[in-house]
Amino acid sequence: MTKRAKITIVGAGNVGATCAHWAAAKELGDIVLVDIVEGMPEGKALDLMQASPVERFDANLVGTNRYEETADSDVVIITSGLARKPGMSRDDLIQKNVAIVKSVSEQVAKFSPHAVLIVVSNPLDAMVYTAWKASGFPTSRVVGQAGVLDTARFRAFIAMELNCSIEDITALLLGGHGDDMVPLPSYTSVAGIPVTHLIPKDRLDAIVERTRKGGGEIVSLLKTGSAYYAPAAASVQMAEAIIKDKRRILPCAAYCDKEYAIGGYFVGVPAILGKNGVEKVLEVPLSAQEKAEFQVSIDHVKELVAIVDKLIS
Repeated sequence: MTKRAKITIVGAGNVGATCAHWAAAKELGDIVLVDIVEGMPEGKALDLMQASPVERFDANLVGTNRYEETADSDVVIITSGLARKPGMSRDDLIQKNVAIVKSVSEQVAKFSPHAVLIVVSNPLDAMVYTAWKASGFPTSRVVGQAGVLDTARFRAFIAMELNCSIEDITALLLGGHGDDMVPLPSYTSVAGIPVTHLIPKDRLDAIVERTRKGGGEIVSLLKTGSAYYAPAAASVQMAEAIIKDKRRILPCAAYCDKEYAIGGYFVGVPAILGKNGVEKVLEVPLSAQEKAEFQVSIDHVKELVAIVDKLIS
């Protein structure tokens, strides 16, 4: 009998609980929900476990306030941290969330030293760096969920514009998770047809800009929270690629040194995800404008990492 994978999700709020929902429905493995709020992860795990006879999935789900129950996890999804509020940028979160993610990563490393970490907490690129420094893990086993979500938003907006199936849309973007991400229409197609042949430049520019502001748009609509369905689905897609060793090419915040001449930072790039985490970063040719926009995003990531270094030194 094949042993099930073990998935720990740190943070049982909207994103974490929805990650558990998607992962259980896909039968990716047994799931541990961790949160500091007493009773909350236990209650959500039990509720979801009771849905299994209806939705017919086999997965054991438990909730806890202790990291001992997370021991020997294969994948750990870190969603913990403060959520954005209206008018708040991802950068505003950095000081408080560095402390949270640092503590979480240390605990995870103690009990699951061979796990792959998928970081979802914001500001994303800075939190991936924080988790890497705090865990002591090799860079291949620390990755940030950003590009899958951002690309999903880009694809959704294109499908809405063309009134076509999202299944036929392939897209790519680079850079940090935020307002300076770089959607790449040059690598975006609809059933193999370049999107630039189907959507006029002014409309495509508007879609690119809406993608960049995608998280903020939802924050402003919800008023009391931030997105969670799509971020959770994106995180679980990454977890599935790792657990099943699918070697999927997904855009995510991966460590780049010589790649794109970045010089040792976690930045959104296309990468192959498999059982060892980030198996390889893929480099693609960029136009002069794309390179310039990507550099702006890289420079911003470097600024955030400099703040992290001061906070955790």
